[in-house]
Amino acid sequence: MTAWGRRRAAVGAVSLVALLVTGCGIRTTGVPTDFGPAPSRAPCALSEPGAAAHPVRGIPVQVFLLCSTQLVTVDRTVELPTGQTSEKDRGRVAQALLTQLERAPSAAERQAGYTTDVRGGLTVSGPRGSDPDDALRISAPVDDLSQFALAQLVCTLANSAAASRDGRVILGGPGDDPLRTYECTPEVRSRPGTHEPPHTVLTPT
Repeated sequence: MTAWGRRRAAVGAVSLVALLVTGCGIRTTGVPTDFGPAPSRAPCALSEPGAAAHPVRGIPVQVFLLCSTQLVTVDRTVELPTGQTSEKDRGRVAQALLTQLERAPSAAERQAGYTTDVRGGLTVSGPRGSDPDDALRISAPVDDLSQFALAQLVCTLANSAAASRDGRVILGGPGDDPLRTYECTPEVRSRPGTHEPPHTVLTPT
């Protein structure tokens, strides 16, 4: 190969490298750089086991928090009465879980990207009047909850002893707010912002 050919080949190789680097979104530089290894990111992965649990004695439970636009289970610990599967204790179980959803994520959870859309001040209780035995009522109209908060609440309750025997959640608000039977589906867990928990309105008896 002639000197001119070798020069053209070298220029072509440099141009190809520059094109590949530019295509990756990295601007070439004539100054050597060393910024160390790229930071590792593991969204929705806690740095150590049990980091999500609050340091209190009680019963281990799971609640659904938001992370990367999905619902992800997080281990928590709550104080619950014994025999929590009975109908009369459903309200107490639901309140303990709601309190966990309202609580701000821990430092480790925040670092991993966890958030909650359930705001403080809500309470939940068991059935009243002619409500079914497995009904739950919150202190605000259900329609006042954001779609994310409703998904968190429904999926957390459905995954607990507060759910009905078929795994569904009968939920309503105060006063004349209608009772609805909600389901926590895979679509809700993976895309709570675009998939509202499927529900049917219960007809008063």
